[in-house]
Amino acid sequence: MEPRDPSSFVFHRSLGRDLPAIKRGRGATLWDRSGKRYLDGSGGAVVVNIGHGRSEVAAAMARQAASAAYVHGTQFTSEVLEEYARRLAVHAPGDCNRLYLVSGGSEANETAVKMARAYHLATGQPSRRKVIRRSVSYHGNTLATLALSGRPGLRAPYEPMLSATPEAIAPFCYHCPLGRAYPECGVACVEDLEAVFLREGPETVAAYIGEPIIGASAGAAVPPEDYARRAREICDRHGALYIADEVMTGFGRTGRWFATEWSGVVPDLMTCGKGMSGGYMPVGAVLASDRVVSTLARSPGGFVHGFTFSHNPVTAAACLATLDILEGEGLVERARVMGERALARLESLRAHRHVGDVRGRGLMIGVELVADQASRRPFPRAQARAEAVGAEAFRRGLVTYPGGGGAGGTDGDVVMLAPPFVVTEAELEEMAAILDGSLTALGL
Repeated sequence: MEPRDPSSFVFHRSLGRDLPAIKRGRGATLWDRSGKRYLDGSGGAVVVNIGHGRSEVAAAMARQAASAAYVHGTQFTSEVLEEYARRLAVHAPGDCNRLYLVSGGSEANETAVKMARAYHLATGQPSRRKVIRRSVSYHGNTLATLALSGRPGLRAPYEPMLSATPEAIAPFCYHCPLGRAYPECGVACVEDLEAVFLREGPETVAAYIGEPIIGASAGAAVPPEDYARRAREICDRHGALYIADEVMTGFGRTGRWFATEWSGVVPDLMTCGKGMSGGYMPVGAVLASDRVVSTLARSPGGFVHGFTFSHNPVTAAACLATLDILEGEGLVERARVMGERALARLESLRAHRHVGDVRGRGLMIGVELVADQASRRPFPRAQARAEAVGAEAFRRGLVTYPGGGGAGGTDGDVVMLAPPFVVTEAELEEMAAILDGSLTALGL
């Protein structure tokens, strides 16, 4: 389908429809070229945390670009990168604090799984090559990270090109594939992870990867309290590394610096992105534990990996300025408080007969739409109910993050809200009212 605007030479992500041109942003609000105002209810793709229009971030990037915009990561380091890594280490869980800076979340997850493989090669275990993923998950859009993602809709066009990866049941209680209920289930889903290890052969597994809170695939689904701790124990028992994918949940989104803090689990490798730079630069990173880094440093093979724009000083400057704002304005705690208020306000949406669940933590919230509340039966994905709600809300001036496929892999509709942490109570109220009105307008 050809773009409708014949004057545009951009290969847009959304083909076949015109997109409004953004003019400016401030806080949690955006304005397009025509002057229309939008509330950024989702921080784009759950990215913007410190708010739009932060001139201090732009100034920090400009200063670094004017000083030294680019050096290759094998030839130089930079003061700003070293300073950022030192400052970030204070907030990292346990000793998972050694920064490998890249350009996006997909790059971060690909780096992490290669790091896990390199670690096992360095410890004399070349048979460890598999990474266990979860049935409902998202870890990126490169072929390698898509192979690690449980998103059938995204995988389908490229399935013949994807490597086979072992899959464990996701801890998604609202649509439990085992038909159980927490806490009576005893967290049966984590027992499936143990079964996958045994089926694959523990000596072949390099790592397990999971999102501490399931992001866009399930719409802010919070696992049972014991899941992460028991998954960590299983990995330790079988000698595999534990990778926490914090690309969406990190940097305050859930009301803690990192969502792993809610469970107390310290991963071997943690991936980051999105809010790391507040949306001001494309960014991703791996935070690696001392054990992994020291092992690789002693290995003759080292870590054979790298990207042209890894360890970039301008990216580090944007991240450092974002960190300054998060710390200086207490925005992580603000995300927790405002998230609690937003969840309480959005509970009223359950009065709509097709709203099945309202869930999340901090300012990462999912509103799931279902055909039947009692049975939790989803709408057929072909009806694209979440996209319809997203489009109606957008027309009314609210940006949301619709998605689908979490209910059994194909069907399911969820609309996510994840505004910048600087959002005001009045703006949250307006967001909730627009979403409420959009559901009513569509008969949901």
